[in-house]
Amino acid sequence: MPIQPLPFEIQIFELEKKIEELKKVSELSDESLSKEIENLEKKLEQVKASIYKSLTPQQKVMVARHPNRPYTLDFVKYIFEDFVELHGDRLFRDDPAIVCGLAKLDGEPVTIVGHQKGKNTKDNIYRNFGMAHPEGYRKALRVFQLAEKFRRPIITFVDTPGAFPGIEAEERGQAEAIARNLKEMAGLTVPMITIITGEGGSGGALAIAMGNRVLMLEHAIYAVISPEGCASILWKDASYADKAAEALKLTAQDLLKLKIIDEIIKEPLGGAHRDHLETAKNVKYAIRKHLNELLAMSPEKLFEDRYIKYRNMGVFAEAK
Repeated sequence: MPIQPLPFEIQIFELEKKIEELKKVSELSDESLSKEIENLEKKLEQVKASIYKSLTPQQKVMVARHPNRPYTLDFVKYIFEDFVELHGDRLFRDDPAIVCGLAKLDGEPVTIVGHQKGKNTKDNIYRNFGMAHPEGYRKALRVFQLAEKFRRPIITFVDTPGAFPGIEAEERGQAEAIARNLKEMAGLTVPMITIITGEGGSGGALAIAMGNRVLMLEHAIYAVISPEGCASILWKDASYADKAAEALKLTAQDLLKLKIIDEIIKEPLGGAHRDHLETAKNVKYAIRKHLNELLAMSPEKLFEDRYIKYRNMGVFAEAK
């Protein structure tokens, strides 16, 4: 799939196009254009670094939503071995918006749960744009319980605008499904690592995100509501999304300062959508590092570690 330029990436795409054209001309003629190509490639790297070093919160929202970003099944392909997908919640149906399964990480058994968006319109409709119904969260819960039973570490990948808000989801108990997942995750005694890879939207994200360690890709976002939704509520106008994105403190950098997440995973220059393999290598390194620490803990210590982590979030002041 060709990479679609974001509004602030026009200069990057113009340089890439010019480099591609010069390479084609060089191949078709005897004239060497290697020096010109080399100079343009250096300029391209400088432009990418300059643009991505100073992204606004709303620009990071655009990057996090980029249709070419890697999704759960991409990370499964590049990081894990022997993946076997598990389907269904044993109550209603299988929800393709959440992918669950068993795999190995460098030979060690692990359990995978993650949101899955589509790569094209047809696939997005099938995956419901990564917005899970209650049965998706109940499928995740079933797999969490399986991991607990067989003492397998859990790795979750979060990338959703939020839980599906349709009438049928409400009829089948969307709020209850999310609340129950939170309760059950809090009591797990196996290691759990969560990676926010794109959008971490509201309870739909949190329902599979209560890890002992929560990591975020450099340009991912994580918030209680989308900037557009927040703007519509506070200012009755979605066009104030830029202002809302700033106020929500939804970037990985903001959330690390607030101690909501534990680590920022570096993305390739120009964003994860430009290099899935390099992104996956960085994610694997982070998973391996934190998993080694968690595997050294007893079940009781893992439970306590998660409890303390979430109890320590936020601050309050008592009025005098």
